[in-house]
Amino acid sequence: MFRVKTCASIVLMIKDENRKAAGRIGEQIASDFLIRRGFSIIERNFRRPWGEIDVIAQKGNLIHFVEVKTLTRDYLPNVSRENNQYRPEEQVHQWKLKKMARTAEMYMNEKELANEYQIDVIGVFLSTKTRTARCRFFEQVL
Repeated sequence: MFRVKTCASIVLMIKDENRKAAGRIGEQIASDFLIRRGFSIIERNFRRPWGEIDVIAQKGNLIHFVEVKTLTRDYLPNVSRENNQYRPEEQVHQWKLKKMARTAEMYMNEKELANEYQIDVIGVFLSTKTRTARCRFFEQVL
């Protein structure tokens, strides 16, 4: 019995590490995606006790607080918005958006910024077989 629990714990730890690694890769891909579209990355992984923001970017005078959700698959799916099968961005629930808004407001206050800002989501699809990625960008989700 003890061995089963230990093995199960190890398997869960490995899965958790793989998930975290995929998340870090997804955040880097999302940052690169934004840079290619004319954004500048201000900060990544801004954390406070009540929330975290994956990427903070700026384009023009507008600050973008971006949540990144990454999905790994053997092959990349069709990532059109009509495809109902794969939607990592749907994992950004209303409570997460509220926490992001609170954290974004705190960031703006801490940095003493008067810019307008918005909350965005990027869904990143990673192919483990071909080692390629695709992104979907949803602006002003809140």
